Parts: sequence; structure tokens; C-alpha cells
Amino acid sequence: MGREVVLFESEERTDRAHVCAFLRELADNIEANSVVLKQGAEETPVDIPDSITLEVKLEEETGSSGLERSLEVELEWRVGDQAGAGGVSLG
Repeated sequence: MGREVVLFESEERTDRAHVCAFLRELADNIEANSVVLKQGAEETPVDIPDSITLEVKLEEETGSSGLERSLEVELEWRVGDQAGAGGVSLG
């Protein structure tokens, strides 16, 4: 199995309005193929191809601190690969 290298990582506790604004801006930037992840002075440009895999996952976990849910949205692609995928929509 290959090795994973984290090129950028960020996690913050915030409110729903901030998340919505971030996702809207991210969508606009993906559409314009102009994504740059920024944190402090660090900037990481991301070249996202036209054809990508969209993964959506809803998880539920019960732990010592109670019930926790997570909604994960992941975009994935192989560098140089143009194969597409589909299937999920919002309702």
C-alpha cells in the first residue's frame, strides 16, 4: 500500500453560517479552477481536474462523550486521470 502525505490540514469549531459561506466560496473556486487553501502565511494551490470522484458519507458514533455524527464530503482524483463518477444529489 502507498504512503499518505498530508499537504494541508485544518480543523476548527465554528458555526453553520461560516461553514455555508466557506462551502459556497469553495464551490465557486472549484468551478473557476482557482482553489488556494490558506492558513496564516501558508498557501497551498490546488489544481482540480474537470472529472473528479465525489464521496459523501454520513456516520454516527457512540463514545464515552455521547452520540456524535459526522457528514464528510470528499473530492478525490488521480493526477492525470480523466475518468468520471456520479450518483449523489441533494434533496
